[in-house]
Amino acid sequence: MDAKTFDKAKLPSRHVTEGPQRAPHRSYYYAMGLTREQIHQPFVGVATCWNEAAPCNITLMRQAQAVKHGVAAASGTPREFTTITVTDGIAMGHQGMKSSLVSREVIADSVELTMRGHAYDALVGLAGCDKSLPGMMMAMCRLNVPSIFIYGGSILPGTFRGRQVTVQDVFEAVGRHSVGTMSDSDLDELEQVACPSAGACGAQFTANTMATVSEAIGLALPYSAGAPAPYEFRDKFCMTAGEQVMELIARNIRPRDIVTRKALENAATVVAASGGSTNAGLHLPAIAHECGISFTLFDVAEIFRRTPYIADLKPGGRYVAKDLFEAGGIPLLMKTLLDHGYLHGDCLTVTGRTIAENLESVSWNAEQDVVRPASEPITPTGGVVGLKGNLAPEGAIVKVAGLANQRFSGPARCFDNEEQAFAAVSRREYEEGEVLVIRYEGPKGGPGMREMLATTAALYGQGMGDKVALITDGRFSGATRGFCIGHVGPEAAVGGPIALVEDGDTITIDAVEGTLEIAVSDEDMARRRDRWAPRETDYRSGAIWKYAQTVGSACHGAVTHPGGEAELVCFADI
Repeated sequence: MDAKTFDKAKLPSRHVTEGPQRAPHRSYYYAMGLTREQIHQPFVGVATCWNEAAPCNITLMRQAQAVKHGVAAASGTPREFTTITVTDGIAMGHQGMKSSLVSREVIADSVELTMRGHAYDALVGLAGCDKSLPGMMMAMCRLNVPSIFIYGGSILPGTFRGRQVTVQDVFEAVGRHSVGTMSDSDLDELEQVACPSAGACGAQFTANTMATVSEAIGLALPYSAGAPAPYEFRDKFCMTAGEQVMELIARNIRPRDIVTRKALENAATVVAASGGSTNAGLHLPAIAHECGISFTLFDVAEIFRRTPYIADLKPGGRYVAKDLFEAGGIPLLMKTLLDHGYLHGDCLTVTGRTIAENLESVSWNAEQDVVRPASEPITPTGGVVGLKGNLAPEGAIVKVAGLANQRFSGPARCFDNEEQAFAAVSRREYEEGEVLVIRYEGPKGGPGMREMLATTAALYGQGMGDKVALITDGRFSGATRGFCIGHVGPEAAVGGPIALVEDGDTITIDAVEGTLEIAVSDEDMARRRDRWAPRETDYRSGAIWKYAQTVGSACHGAVTHPGGEAELVCFADI
């Protein structure tokens, strides 16, 4: 691509590279080895979440180099930088999980600040673990400079005594170990083989769910989100992304041209069709918020309600992300949804073409059984369902993929934090048929809206995954299975109905009708509310305290600022 295609007079980087007054700024770039030509080319931020915290992110540094080669080959100047991640698999089951959702906002904020501070013209963002994916996409929509998202890729499945396993099996093995059905030596063997490579958790947990979203929403190149992290040919996708972002600059195609309401509906559709993580019900409204689009949990739930579940992926199904990629990738899933009228084919993508144009050459692979035709679904409604009722006026969400029974009613057993619940489960201090309530774990009350995988996996490992239900104003991991309802709103910390539940109250969950009800009269609930008082958390300073002061409800994505609707000047237009 000819560098003269680009008019620096219209790009943000002109503020740091053009004119005599920017001589001091240019001197810094010369200090880093850039040439005069490179300084006057468009600047592309190449942001990664690389770290040594977990396998999800460990390959991102290498992949970023391929992106930079692509940018340079297309007459751009790449500028690499990194941001944080908090890896849920390691933060899970202790106070560290309070940092997880907070990190989504920090990722988006830190990418924004780096791009603003250095006036970069475009962004290629690489992310590997749960909150880093939506955090990076939120930053792209907030900045609205030409952008492409790249997923770092999934982990390869492990093998334990001849069967395929993931980290989900290890969490559930803890439950089996607690009741004496797995020995110390077997648990030790399993933990050593479950995660055999770099990459994000391999099933349709939150990372792979949001990777699927990145293609469906149009911010990632087709097929790029499916290839496992260890596959070296991922570098081809990265190189192409670097070249293509320069084309987006030339054509002035921006994230908000791509992330429309119809694109968000497409994204919700692939989540439901793939039996994806309930966390998408939190992240899609947050991405929409950055574009100034109102797209709440209820909007997501409506898409879920009318979408067939067709991808037989773990944790509810049989296969992992590697299997989906080798069967035809996310485009195969999207193609059958498009052919049967479930996707908007006219949505623009980072290829510069529409969804329909991208999928035009994708043919159905009848030799695979990872994805069914949309006309022959596993179940006629999506693998994730929204709920509403007198216990959740602002909604709640449940993954039903793999659930044989989608209705449950039983007496409540209440816990005011995850630790209490996990301890009770570990000691088997609960009864079959009960509804375990974990509250004060919402965005404000946690603070940080923790995931509850340790507790739910322990229940499943004890053989009780379908014999009790669990509801929370916190979150559930994408790896959670069983009758587990999260995102109950309003949360307990602001006096939502979940704060007023008492032991023994009958709670009824109906994922078919989409309801979550408590059998207590309005008058009794009002009397309980009069007696209720807010609770202080242990977090009185620092980042988690600061988050709690500004975070909104889960229904709207647990966001912390007014969003695109309140924006007066977009960064891309400075």
